[in-house]
Amino acid sequence: MGARVLITGGAGYIGSVLTPLLLNEGHHVTVLDSFLFRQTSLADCCAQENFTVIRGDCRDKATMRRLVQETDIIIPLAAIVGAPACKADQTAAISTNLDAIKLLLSFRSRSQRIIYPTTNSGYGIGEKNKFCTEESPLRPISLYGVTKVEAERAVLDAGNAITFRLATVFGMSPRMRIDLLVNDFVYRALHDRTVVVFEGHAKRNYIHVRDVARAFHHAISDFERMKDQPYNIGLSNANLSKLELCAKIREQFPGFVFLEAPFGEDPDKRDYIVSNDKIERTGFKPLFTLEMGIRELAKGYTILNNQKYGNI
Repeated sequence: MGARVLITGGAGYIGSVLTPLLLNEGHHVTVLDSFLFRQTSLADCCAQENFTVIRGDCRDKATMRRLVQETDIIIPLAAIVGAPACKADQTAAISTNLDAIKLLLSFRSRSQRIIYPTTNSGYGIGEKNKFCTEESPLRPISLYGVTKVEAERAVLDAGNAITFRLATVFGMSPRMRIDLLVNDFVYRALHDRTVVVFEGHAKRNYIHVRDVARAFHHAISDFERMKDQPYNIGLSNANLSKLELCAKIREQFPGFVFLEAPFGEDPDKRDYIVSNDKIERTGFKPLFTLEMGIRELAKGYTILNNQKYGNI
């Protein structure tokens, strides 16, 4: 018999992949989402009897009190995601990314499990040629990073929880985002044939959205062994600078031209390489390579246009 799972923000970029996965595994899934972007990404789930959907806000006390009481596992995906979006609305960033997490923790009993996604951008600027592990200091340099790091601390302090420090996510989702770095660069390679890169030396780690969903499923299945710890989730062979990422994309789009700007700067200055050994030791291995994701995105962009697929 499946667990009762509550996913806040379950109609978002990750949730729209995770929700059908958990439904197909036999879990009873309740999604709370504001449907801010008018997305219809969960339409196919509505035929499943073990699916419940609620239009609402994760910051609403009455709604959260009721939903938390009715669940076994909480996956709080609802967030203002990314440094630009958080900078654009700082009040919403704090209330959604941090205050809403504290709210659900206040209603949750110790027996209820939480699997919380934070971000490996909390590492800020890492030491050159030194991998960031889960024991590395957290030094976030954006409001997004600060709110997610503080929320992670609150979740782990509350106990009976797992946190995932996600790499930069890429790949197609029913609720698509083109503003994520890999997704953006592939779109530009396909449509503009060129991109100007700011601070091209800055390195990040990457992970496919379907592997993120698989990681949540893995944590549900192996919760007792993994609980009360953070885990980096990324591709171990994809600690790449922006320029290295562009070179990977050019392998599949030979006409793609990328240039590093001689002046100007990226407001999101994080720069680090990440070790994913800890999650891999639990038996989890990503299935989707960066190259597979680039091919997938090229097909997806044959279908989509850029006008409504972003967070800002």
